Amino acid sequence: PIFGETLKKIGVYNSRKVFGVTTLDVVRAKTFVAENQGLDVLTTEVPVIGGHAGTTILPLLSQVKGAKFTEADIAALTHRIQFGGDEVVKAKDGAGSATLSMAFAGQVFTSRLLSAMNGAKGVIECSFVENNLTAAPYFSTPVLLGPNGVEEVLPFGDLSAFEKTALDAMLPDLIAQAKKGVEFVK
Repeated sequence: PIFGETLKKIGVYNSRKVFGVTTLDVVRAKTFVAENQGLDVLTTEVPVIGGHAGTTILPLLSQVKGAKFTEADIAALTHRIQFGGDEVVKAKDGAGSATLSMAFAGQVFTSRLLSAMNGAKGVIECSFVENNLTAAPYFSTPVLLGPNGVEEVLPFGDLSAFEKTALDAMLPDLIAQAKKGVEFVK
């Protein structure tokens, strides 16, 4: 929100060109789900909505094609995806973070964006964008990318009861974070 609000303040904001990269969360979700389900990580798709910090990260496990999760799997995978960065820091005994994972995620998003900018059709990635899908003014959801950036903000689809509860719980945090960013720019 801070960057978008800063651009608004100086009169150059374009919502199609400002999007937060939440691909690291998607990469983690795909990896952990593929591992859990015995799927090919290269063909596993896991939409991740919400924000990019802890419990504001919500993998939509109910939308993973061909997967069958137990309730315990859902709770454990959701937590692992939300706090995957902490897992890496702990494994490195506090001496580093998920640098290579971040680099990989940046490469994935950049490659997909460049494909879309060069005319590839149907390029959909989850991204933190200004939208009105929820009460939070900024929210990560699937977006259709194209030559002009975000061509369309897409709905995130039906949610399981677990996901609805998690979404309802995260929204106050996302709203407060956005408000804090707006106030900071004023």
